[in-house]
Amino acid sequence: MFTRLGPFLLVCSPTIPRRWVVPTARSSGGGWELGTFENGGEQRAKILIVDDDRDLLSLLEFLVKQAGFVPVTAAQPVDAIEVFGREDPSVAVIDLNLSPGDGFELVTELRRRSPALPILVLTGRANEDDKVRALDSGADDYVVKPFGHRELVARIKAHARRAERDRGPGKKEKSLEVGTLRLDLESRAVEIDGEEELRLTGTEFRLLEYLMRNGGSIVPTQALARQVWGYDDAPAREVIRVTVHRLRRKLGDDGDRRKIIETVPGVGLRLRSVPARRTTERSV
Repeated sequence: MFTRLGPFLLVCSPTIPRRWVVPTARSSGGGWELGTFENGGEQRAKILIVDDDRDLLSLLEFLVKQAGFVPVTAAQPVDAIEVFGREDPSVAVIDLNLSPGDGFELVTELRRRSPALPILVLTGRANEDDKVRALDSGADDYVVKPFGHRELVARIKAHARRAERDRGPGKKEKSLEVGTLRLDLESRAVEIDGEEELRLTGTEFRLLEYLMRNGGSIVPTQALARQVWGYDDAPAREVIRVTVHRLRRKLGDDGDRRKIIETVPGVGLRLRSVPARRTTERSV
């Protein structure tokens, strides 16, 4: 049986209570408390969900809970900031079309507060400029409405796995160096020519780290998508394209005077070892 919820179609199974929109169990701290799922009673990652549409918020909350996570919700940006500070979520899912409020500004603020937080945005806007603006604001990924439930859950799971990996024990090495680039693995900043230090978003950092660990080798687009985003599909490749463009811009990679990230058409990307800039002096 199917139930239509706004632009979404919910499949109702006889084994799932129809009144799924009203979760009842709460923890003493005020967040949702999950029962035992596939991995037993271990602590679950929290997913921040921000949407001003009550029906959609309930649907997202249900999907996240059924996937084994703890949903923490907010309807407005100001509430989202408060929930973020209190709950320390592993992933944020934000609807850009907030009213009142601005989803883009919320993404920017969350990114400022947490460079490593995976941020997935929901948008009904198919316009290319809006997607680019969302990614430029600090989002790691986007899903266009109406979306498939399985697609959204798969993306949330992929980002949660990355977040768990990033929060795990630190890497033994403190930095990576390829040519003029030095990537600090602790501060997530990159130095160019030993001078300028640039701050990177979580996605930019993971992309550059993976390319540097494979410096000089061509990294297939599929491998890059799976390693950095956790999945490989058309939207993921669009995110790669925009993220690479943003990273090139930060690195001053103009493609003419110096080319750091090289695109190999039909294959993938390669990080080139570019020598330091030197001032040419005339011989007397």
